[in-house]
Amino acid sequence: MSHTALVRSVEEALAGGAPVVVGSIGAPAVQVVPNGAALVLPTSGSTGSPKWVALSAANLKASAAASAARLGGSGNWLLALPTTHIAGLNVVVRAVLAGGSLTSMPPDSFTAERFSAAAAAMPPGRRYVSLVPTQLARLLAAGPIGAEALAGFEAVLVGGAAISQSLRTAAQAAGVRLVETYGMAETAGGCVYDGVLLDGVEARLERGIIELGGPTVALGYAPPDTGERFFEADGRRWFRTSDLGQWTVEGRLCPTGRIDNAITTGGETISPETVEGELASGIGLEEVLVVGLPDEHWGQTVTALVVPADGAELDFEALRAGVKRRLGPAYAPRWIGAVPGLPKVAEGKLDRAAGLDLAAGLRASGRLHKVG
Repeated sequence: MSHTALVRSVEEALAGGAPVVVGSIGAPAVQVVPNGAALVLPTSGSTGSPKWVALSAANLKASAAASAARLGGSGNWLLALPTTHIAGLNVVVRAVLAGGSLTSMPPDSFTAERFSAAAAAMPPGRRYVSLVPTQLARLLAAGPIGAEALAGFEAVLVGGAAISQSLRTAAQAAGVRLVETYGMAETAGGCVYDGVLLDGVEARLERGIIELGGPTVALGYAPPDTGERFFEADGRRWFRTSDLGQWTVEGRLCPTGRIDNAITTGGETISPETVEGELASGIGLEEVLVVGLPDEHWGQTVTALVVPADGAELDFEALRAGVKRRLGPAYAPRWIGAVPGLPKVAEGKLDRAAGLDLAAGLRASGRLHKVG
């Protein structure tokens, strides 16, 4: 569907017309669209088979209104993400609801030059864009052409994956008004900005697992979920995520990893995202993926796949030692491999299942380095 046709369909769906069904997940098409649905779309499928999520017009309008209130007002949007998932679709929805303009980038490739040209073509007024961390890193690495284009936006929303401290620092140094978002298709996209809940959103931790409630929580899955991920409590609709989290001393919500990504090694449970964050905070790495490879003695071994920065010479023993010193021996990778790139799924999220297969293949062929 062209972007022009998508905008028209979204306008009709938000006004009570036929729902918009987008994306393909390699499964039979949705047979029954839930009553009241305005948008049906797939989850990213970063850790398993994607599911279809049904969102109402009220969900989408509540999300857009809360976002605009937090950002300081509605505005014009640059579409730089695929419209097959919630982050890209939200850009369309928010532009439609705000009555602002929607400028689209060419869908075939993302470069700093194309991003800069698209940003320059936007009309005057408040300007917003949503990106994934990989795109942000690519723009900053391109030098002034990317940094200057980014600095021209009132807010650059970044989500879909964790942002490393080094990338956050680089963005701030370039004058980028960065907003780190947390949310998912089931909550109509980002509902937590920089750790602070958007207006109307509630969150709580049940045995360390994040539960999100409020008017942005979806109607449910299509077909309906039998695992009670969606539920009613305290007069609100809630969604039980698969994310672990904690509250900071400042009262900010901090996701720390997914329960289904956990690595069990030597009787200890390790969050791979914690290890990734520690490795990514250093110098010389562009991207990191941590998985657990099967091991007869340990159950699983912490294994890191790293993408070196241009010209970087990596010391694998030093990488392991740094993690061991700051997080403890159980978190320290026992296998490390350098790769030219990491597998991704929608919205730039790491494909952990493919990453595990890649790590297993590298170990089998002798191309992983055993450290420690």
